[in-house]
Amino acid sequence: MSEIQQTTRDVNPDILLVETPFQRFMADFLEDRVAVVSLGVLIGIIFIALFAPLISPMDPYDLAKVTILNGKLPPGSQSMDGVTYWLGTDGAGRGLLSSIFYGLRISLGVGVASAVVALCIGASIGLVAAYYGGRTDTIIMRIVDIQLSFPAILVALVLLAVLGKGIDKIIIALVIVQWAYYARTVRASALVERNKEYVEAATCLALGDRRILFRHLLPNCMPPLIVVGTVQTAHAISLEATLSFLGVGLPITEPSLGLLIANGFEYMLSEKYWISFFPGVALLITIVSINLVGDQLRDILNPRLQK
Repeated sequence: MSEIQQTTRDVNPDILLVETPFQRFMADFLEDRVAVVSLGVLIGIIFIALFAPLISPMDPYDLAKVTILNGKLPPGSQSMDGVTYWLGTDGAGRGLLSSIFYGLRISLGVGVASAVVALCIGASIGLVAAYYGGRTDTIIMRIVDIQLSFPAILVALVLLAVLGKGIDKIIIALVIVQWAYYARTVRASALVERNKEYVEAATCLALGDRRILFRHLLPNCMPPLIVVGTVQTAHAISLEATLSFLGVGLPITEPSLGLLIANGFEYMLSEKYWISFFPGVALLITIVSINLVGDQLRDILNPRLQK
């Protein structure tokens, strides 16, 4: 008995610890410094977007605080009332730093909202197509093929020409554009999972189709869905910025980063570069950070890409 106790005391306690899937995931994620930095930048951007009214130097759309006399001031300039505009002002006299903070709220909100709604719709349709198969699968996938055969920007332009401007309108247009990507991704994963033993067991137990789809199939299709969700969120933000730049996205009273870039485009030839440059840099950093985090998630969640 004493020998067993001595052997137990000699064992390294760290060996007895069992690594959880979350700990393994975090360890793999932290191996890539670029992804860690991108995640930190993304968290900072989300923080700015959420608390823009509290941390912005001013409300750029408060007509009582904005004057055209401060229009097109270069970065670092001071206004007549002593306010310093670190990134300069636009043609209407609004501080670009504050405008970017407020623009991030709209861009991130539209991108995340459209991605979440499109994910829910597309995942449900993809699960139904894979689970029932046959004619149902054929009809759904032909619709998906037709949807993906058209350029996303063209479909969004046509939809917004019919729906008009507004945050709700552009979210609807982006959802219609994106749902097919999620449907195809989930269908491919669900086809593999459908023939496994746990689905057959659930079918033998006479569980309902809805329970099998959303409590058994869907959780096992989440890894690729998470990766596609991050990529499509960045795509939605860039697509919204493009539509707003073209003047068919959001109204001027609800400015996004794309609309801020459009406001300064007419001044580019007159050397007022900062009006479009700084919102463009903010948009670039946001999209790149989301894509880099998504790339690392893809490498971790896809066993074929693991080192």
